[in-house]
Amino acid sequence: MAVIETKVKAATAASAAVGVVVAVLNAVTADGSLLGPLPTWLQSVILAVAPAVLTFLSGWQAKHTVRGV
Repeated sequence: MAVIETKVKAATAASAAVGVVVAVLNAVTADGSLLGPLPTWLQSVILAVAPAVLTFLSGWQAKHTVRGV
């Protein structure tokens, strides 16, 4: 079985964490006050892009898994 790269683990964890944070914030501020002052189109962009950006950054920052040759 192949070893899962540290980068993949970090990116997956970041994506899951952002999803949980967005879900919790949505449940706590269900009245829309969290992003309420922003235009609707900008809210959609932020909610769509934030998880992807954080996932990319965590995968970029994590070190490669050392493999024996």
